[in-house]
Amino acid sequence: MNDANHNCSENLQIYQHNVYAVVYSVILAPGLLGNVLALWMFKVYISETKKAVVFMMNLAVADLLQVLSLPLRIYYYLNYTWPFGHPLCIICFYVKYVNMYASIYFLVCVSVRRCVLIKHPLRYNSSRRRGDWFISALGWLLVCLCCLPFPLLRKFSGEQDSSLVTSEAGVTDLVCFSDLPMRHVSIPVAWALLILAELLGFIIPLVLVLACTCLTAGSLREPLTGAIADRGEKRRALRMVLSCAAVFLVCFAPYHITMPLDFLVKANVLRNCAVRDLILRCHPVTLCLASLNCSLDPLMYYFTTNEFKRRLSKPEIQENLTLTRRRLSCKTGRVDTVED
Repeated sequence: MNDANHNCSENLQIYQHNVYAVVYSVILAPGLLGNVLALWMFKVYISETKKAVVFMMNLAVADLLQVLSLPLRIYYYLNYTWPFGHPLCIICFYVKYVNMYASIYFLVCVSVRRCVLIKHPLRYNSSRRRGDWFISALGWLLVCLCCLPFPLLRKFSGEQDSSLVTSEAGVTDLVCFSDLPMRHVSIPVAWALLILAELLGFIIPLVLVLACTCLTAGSLREPLTGAIADRGEKRRALRMVLSCAAVFLVCFAPYHITMPLDFLVKANVLRNCAVRDLILRCHPVTLCLASLNCSLDPLMYYFTTNEFKRRLSKPEIQENLTLTRRRLSCKTGRVDTVED
């Protein structure tokens, strides 16, 4: 596989490393800041709202874990070597896909929850919130299990010499991430894995998100009920579901179009040099788009969630800081005078 890639394009690896290093560096800071802030906000008002906050918290956790792995990826793509050992390479490689598909799962959950709340606003109670935590835990378990084929289909250090690169100084360097070679997989097995991945990881979630978008939009034409005094709440719900659909289409649709083609190239099923080169140049761009969601999701929270925007307003922040100082004063036995 490495020989075929080298014959098709000598500069392909440099191109891929540059794309990954630049994009990951750009999204690192906003992704880290946005998701840490989002988790803080959600923790503050989780008891105040029922609007899918449990799923948004888990979505923020998935995005934050993905962001935390970016510094190691940036180091590798800039230096062309992995000095941290193959166990950490396996973990980082695996976590990337777990967090990506966890993001897809929780985007679907947010869309479904907002749609259900608009269609049946009186059905949500404290037991439903506990159910959301169970659904979240089940989702993490399923995603972790379903993502196991991603690392299992790659050859890591110690298995084959192809996972090692000897530098000019004669030092053997480990490769990781996109440079890891594929294991040999038969054509029927490859197609079965691709169909399952596309069906469970993209097609079914896409259908659910689009269905929730249509149902939520259709609710605006329905007569108002006593539970919802005006159409403002429905419009806010529609903005949230539309945002989930937009993030889904922008970030994950391109990746799942190129993913089966990239898999076939790396499994050496597609052999035409021009086709291989095109796919291997497009796939890194779509993978970077898939990573971009960890920076876009905090923007979605801010522009579609009133509570999030309210908590970030200056008067609200000052009030929270004042209450925090008063609580600390009570705990220490002192009475502080706070000037606003």
